[in-house]
Amino acid sequence: MKKQVSWNDYFLSIAAIVATRSDCVSRGVGAVLVRDSSIIATGYNGSPKGIKNCSLGGCDRCKDKLLGKIPSGEQLDKCICAHAEENTIAQAANNGISTKNSILYCTHLPCIQCSKLLIQAGIKKILYKEDYASTLTIKYLHQAHISLKKVNKHIANLSS
Repeated sequence: MKKQVSWNDYFLSIAAIVATRSDCVSRGVGAVLVRDSSIIATGYNGSPKGIKNCSLGGCDRCKDKLLGKIPSGEQLDKCICAHAEENTIAQAANNGISTKNSILYCTHLPCIQCSKLLIQAGIKKILYKEDYASTLTIKYLHQAHISLKKVNKHIANLSS
């Protein structure tokens, strides 16, 4: 008998698939926003609508990072890409869906800017797979009483 995948593994697997839509040359990130075990929004990092894709040379910051001129996690304000978490919240807002008391499943630990947005959006819990170069994220999420959990478990390949 096949064992049913847990909700956490299910939604983290979906976040990984969402990340494959990213056009960022630096890092592909995917996020899934969930309430009551239902997906309310998804998002991935990439250039805003109508702006040249990062993968087509649209982001000078990402180019400089790849060349080693900018360390990971720094000068994010110079990046043209909207982050997966931002796009997830924007998608919910565009569809008139409240994000209050929802859970975010993300391929990476959110950056500090996204963490502030997640706090303001009323997210109650964040589960993520990969660390990110952010020293303040965990501190502020804990101060805001948002549950934060790194999931180390390997997520099975769903395409097989």
